[in-house]
Amino acid sequence: MNVFISADIEGTCGITNWAETERSTPRDYVPFQKQMTREVRAACDGVLSAEKDSKIFVKDAHDSARNLDPAALPECVHIMRGWSGDPLSMMSGLDAGDFGAVLFTGYHAWAACGGNPLSHTMNLRNEYVTLNGVRMSEFMMNAYTAGYYGVPVVFLSGDKSLCDFAQEFIPGITTVAVNEGRGGATVSMHPDVAVKEIKEGAKRAIKNAKHCLVPMPDFFEMTVRFREHPTAYSKSFYPGAVLEDEKNVCFSSDDWFEMLRFCHFVLSD
Repeated sequence: MNVFISADIEGTCGITNWAETERSTPRDYVPFQKQMTREVRAACDGVLSAEKDSKIFVKDAHDSARNLDPAALPECVHIMRGWSGDPLSMMSGLDAGDFGAVLFTGYHAWAACGGNPLSHTMNLRNEYVTLNGVRMSEFMMNAYTAGYYGVPVVFLSGDKSLCDFAQEFIPGITTVAVNEGRGGATVSMHPDVAVKEIKEGAKRAIKNAKHCLVPMPDFFEMTVRFREHPTAYSKSFYPGAVLEDEKNVCFSSDDWFEMLRFCHFVLSD
């Protein structure tokens, strides 16, 4: 089985502050960069425990996309670092292989959710994003991308709020909630325990892939609520977009890839 892993950092075990996510503050960042890599390695090890001949493609999907240590991952892994600039963004590369499962590590809750002090959706310029009336996380967006290509989403690790949502969204998914947000704080398990649980969770998840197909709507309606009205005004010139209520930019389509184009130009930094 070919497996795709998308890795973020704001849902990594123990992470609490923006400084811990940024290369510009190495004393804070490096310990969580290492834990991010350990958690991706654990997911890879779990996959290989279930399917020893699997080929694994990893997308480093946080900020610079130069966070993971490739040498710390199994030799069967191919890793994409940096941003190609295509609309798949955090799922870049999924369209280039015959994948049987998608896994997410280090993912976080959606913008305006209290379940993670670092909750956001793509950037900090928006207050929140809704998709078909539901507050959209990066997980939700990327899961629909997996569904668009017909690939099951089998595993997620991150904060409890996101894991709870994922289990309602894809009932067969395996989740490992490593953190729980409380205002500006997090309560987390020990990082070594997180690594163990992610490995075991990924192993179980691969065996359950057929039960993890993403339910794809027939039509998509997205609203991006920007913090500043000049930003909303500027982004509203995307073809087909509509400016509502000064700060809301709305777009709809029955084609998920068209929604990704919209996100690429309106939500990406």
